[in-house]
Amino acid sequence: MVGKWLGPGNGRVTGQVAHGTGMRWGGWLPHLAVGACAAGLLPAPATAQTSAAAEGIAAVEGIRVGHFTYPDEPTGCTVVIAPEGTVGSVDQRGGAPGTVETDLLDPLNSVRGPDAVFIAGGSAPGLATRDGIVRYLEENGRGYPISGVGVIPIVPGAIIFDLRVAGVRPGPDCGYQAAAAATTGPVAEGSVGAGAGATVGKMLGMGRSMKGGVGTSAITLESGLVVGALAVVNAVGDVIDPNNGQVVAGARNEDGSFADARRILRGLVPPPSPRENTTIVVVATNARLTKVEAAKVAQMADDGLARAIVPSHTPSDGDTVFSLATGALAEGYTVGQVGGLAAEVVAEAIVRAVRAASGLPGIPAVSDLPGGGR
Repeated sequence: MVGKWLGPGNGRVTGQVAHGTGMRWGGWLPHLAVGACAAGLLPAPATAQTSAAAEGIAAVEGIRVGHFTYPDEPTGCTVVIAPEGTVGSVDQRGGAPGTVETDLLDPLNSVRGPDAVFIAGGSAPGLATRDGIVRYLEENGRGYPISGVGVIPIVPGAIIFDLRVAGVRPGPDCGYQAAAAATTGPVAEGSVGAGAGATVGKMLGMGRSMKGGVGTSAITLESGLVVGALAVVNAVGDVIDPNNGQVVAGARNEDGSFADARRILRGLVPPPSPRENTTIVVVATNARLTKVEAAKVAQMADDGLARAIVPSHTPSDGDTVFSLATGALAEGYTVGQVGGLAAEVVAEAIVRAVRAASGLPGIPAVSDLPGGGR
């Protein structure tokens, strides 16, 4: 039985729907869902649900986002500053992570949550971005209070590898300026901040890749629940639109057509990808969650990566999802609902990231494709 959200009586029995060569390349699940909705077998999206994608993750009250992009190099950093009292956690599934202070977010440890989360280019040297963010927060009185000392800002973060296209490693100056620029307004998307040098579709090498970037999305319900996500997409795999199963950006054949990672995986064994890829996500909600519940939301949100990136969580990706819960809304939701919506907005943010990106020399963006790739 599946589909038991409304009770066992509302579930449906499923059999084998795809196997072997009978699987459609568009992906059977999106095809089935669209067809079932049209036939009246599945309900349309609830009218209580409205999109806040223009605001993105900043639709969650109190969340501030800032980017800094180096003017002469395709790299930078992105900072998400959380309101005081935010609870946070993390889920890390990629095989090649580059992170800092993520152990603090383990539910077994005592820190409730971060003051900010950052994402930076520059690979491991880019972790120095944190120092500037810490300085900015300390100057503004944000952090864990210690009597007689002041405050110690809690700032976990992660990096992407963009050194194939950028000659600068973001450092403390980048972090400070991004934090100082953070606002509650609409979030810039595409080739900005940590996404300035991001690329995707590298299963056939950088010469066949496409441009990645920053994307954001949010869902707001009539109940007042808001769930948003910000993604920096630098994946080795292709970006797939979960709504139709089509490749949006990815590895290309010599003639410029999509090679389709799903076909590559079923063909000759591709060469091992260097550990130079990552998709980093920050999910935020106004729900009041415990640290354990925030960890579960991060875990569920990771499903959004699997829906929109093929393959994801590979040995050469550092895929990481941070979760933030501001606690402004005390009731009217379940943890499973928050996590399910988180997966939705993560997938949407990933697709938006590549659609909003601008190309680099030899690395086209979706907008450079015939018809804009839409």
